[in-house]
Amino acid sequence: MTTDHQDTDTTTLDTDVLVVGAGPAGLMLATELRLGGAEVVVVDQRPGPTTESRASTLHARTMEILDSRGLLDELGTPPCEPRGHFGGVPLDLTLPGPYPGQWKVAQTRTEELLQRRAADLGADLWRRHQLLSLTVRDGAAGAAEGVEAETIGPYGPVRIRARYLVGCDGEDSTVRRLVRAPFPGQDARRELLRADVSGISVADRRFQRLRHGLAIAATRDGVTRVMVHEFGRPVAERGGGEPDFTEVTDVWKRVTGEDISQGTPLWVNAFGDANRQLARYRHGRVLFAGDAAHRQMPSGGQALNLGVQDAFNLGWKLAAVVRGSAPEELLDTYDTERRTVGRQVLANIRAQVELLLGGPEVEPARSLLTELLAVDGVRRHLAGMISGLGIRYDVGDAEDAEDVEDAGGVGDVQEVGGLGGAAGGRGLGPDTALGAAGAGVDSGDTAAGHPLLGRRLPDAWLEPTDGGPRRRTTELLRTGRGLLLSLDGSRNGNGNGGGVLRAALEPWADRVAFVAGPPETGGPLPAGQALLVRPDGHVAWAGPRPDGLPEALTRWFGFPAAAG
Repeated sequence: MTTDHQDTDTTTLDTDVLVVGAGPAGLMLATELRLGGAEVVVVDQRPGPTTESRASTLHARTMEILDSRGLLDELGTPPCEPRGHFGGVPLDLTLPGPYPGQWKVAQTRTEELLQRRAADLGADLWRRHQLLSLTVRDGAAGAAEGVEAETIGPYGPVRIRARYLVGCDGEDSTVRRLVRAPFPGQDARRELLRADVSGISVADRRFQRLRHGLAIAATRDGVTRVMVHEFGRPVAERGGGEPDFTEVTDVWKRVTGEDISQGTPLWVNAFGDANRQLARYRHGRVLFAGDAAHRQMPSGGQALNLGVQDAFNLGWKLAAVVRGSAPEELLDTYDTERRTVGRQVLANIRAQVELLLGGPEVEPARSLLTELLAVDGVRRHLAGMISGLGIRYDVGDAEDAEDVEDAGGVGDVQEVGGLGGAAGGRGLGPDTALGAAGAGVDSGDTAAGHPLLGRRLPDAWLEPTDGGPRRRTTELLRTGRGLLLSLDGSRNGNGNGGGVLRAALEPWADRVAFVAGPPETGGPLPAGQALLVRPDGHVAWAGPRPDGLPEALTRWFGFPAAAG
């Protein structure tokens, strides 16, 4: 990043990427961009990490992501709850993996963790800066392509020139408004009131459905979080502001009969069932991630996790484009992959809202869902959806991916990558990728039919090679580079075609590490196979022979290095 003062009033910064918003998505993105070698400036209106811990759940896939970057040690051992819910109906979230269930981490803690890592890696964070305007430069008249943003901060105006800008500035995104990005969907019709309150004593309630509404309460460290919805009550008009505590106590009393007005509110808010998603996550040199790209009720704790996973998908791709090692078209895979996942999450949230906030008329549907969840395949399907472990990206050719992407609308749950049978036509649910070693794997499989293709790399151990220590796949991802895993039994990577794999990888060796070794017996990795793994941990190519490997390397890791 470079800084200059072209006049006495305005500071001018030049950087590769400008990230607007320092919430979990923006900070995760800054971390990934720096890990990938891109310069990044982050601007945010707030003076520091949020003090209102609105989101408190990290799901299994997000925990794996943090582990793959070595970030979990600082969290210690947060409380884990194996049981979540789907629309208020209890749902066992446990699936094979190192972090089954849901982990209780305050959003404040998550932001502090990501901010420290981003700063350690060299991200430049400008707090208390408000975005005022932005201009996209198309390279006309010899001007450099990129984005120019005007911000105002405590020491005056700052002009930031960047090659790309990413809006991570929340559901009321200023970037989205300035770009005039289409944001179709529905406005809120119902809402939950929520408050953190000290000085009250009420029984814990987990989605208690009463005659007049829904009540939720949980007390931790002397503070009780209450949430309440009154059946049939529409969204209140507040002129864009939050409810006051009196509104919460009045609704709570009508629903539960209890008086909590003697308590002290720490913060109060309301969240409605608005359901919107950008028509495109990429608008040329402006991209979107997190709540700026999708607006949803945070049912099941999915909102924060969805945003962090957006950023994790985008960061390495944008860094590769900025470095010049990959073409801009790589960014289109971010839009295709994450918009498809986002559409599916919004669809499951819409279904949950009906079950959660509907009145007595939804009781038959709730009873039926309760019966269906006793079928383990149904439970695993929904658990994979909520936890993020069921995601399977379509990593086939771009034309096929676009065919899948354009197949339907927001409500078409079957489109999701691997969660209902549409991604690439493979139709594999969480059971396939999370099963035992070799499940559904034939040593003669081609990459196109491999059950791990498009899924996240399972957390597993590789046996020692040449007397070295055992290695864990998740730890191998911590450099932010890609991986080519040769899972042969030779312990040196030269058996079963390992030498050929090394030779095929050589032009990309600066971006992809070669790791060889037999997988642990009985583990989730297929012996005798090779796997190409993207920096975000998803398998991009798989097979026993290097057929198609150079093409996959070119697609996901860019141009081969020139022969030296």
